[in-house]
Amino acid sequence: MNHLTIIAVVGASASGKSLFAKTIYNELIGELGQDSMTIINEDAYYRCQDHLPLEERVKTNYDHPDAFEHDLLTEHLSKLSQGQEVAMPVYDYKAHTRCKDEVIRVKPAKVVLVEGIMLFTCAELRKRFDINIYMDTPLDICLLRRIKRDIEERGRDLSSIHDQYYLTVRPMYFQYIEPSRNHADIVITRGGRNRRALELIKAKIRELVKEN
Repeated sequence: MNHLTIIAVVGASASGKSLFAKTIYNELIGELGQDSMTIINEDAYYRCQDHLPLEERVKTNYDHPDAFEHDLLTEHLSKLSQGQEVAMPVYDYKAHTRCKDEVIRVKPAKVVLVEGIMLFTCAELRKRFDINIYMDTPLDICLLRRIKRDIEERGRDLSSIHDQYYLTVRPMYFQYIEPSRNHADIVITRGGRNRRALELIKAKIRELVKEN
């Protein structure tokens, strides 16, 4: 491997960044080969909270940069750049902490897609990114998607989703996520199904993989 390219995809919660990254991966992996790409989710790097009782974990502000172990993510990206495999944590959204005995082995690839809400808030992480993408999706759409996702996939009730959104998600968006747009090289509207944007990034990844 001559060079690893890291592409960061950032946006509000439920802005379509995960869908955008997964769509690119699924549409290219068969064409370019299993060693061409991998995806890392910032959510996997939420801090371990085993030392706290569940009722305290629920109170954590998960929409603040300090909720993430960005030092570990930075270390893992550095190791991948050096051709080393890393053990990515697995986060349990219902228990509000990391799974104790479960990790995902991530092997080096030519292109790494990293997606998350707070990636651009960390200066050390930004140094690792070669291409910065920001998903610019209206907050009302994000909220509707978040409600559906949290109820169906994370076992949340509507009341807790409402409270968290107005207490932390929305204010933290305006404090941290929206200003981080200034670090973006590319701003994508219309969410993760923006076909023109998908084809643009796919073409760039084909070029990068061919060069490497």
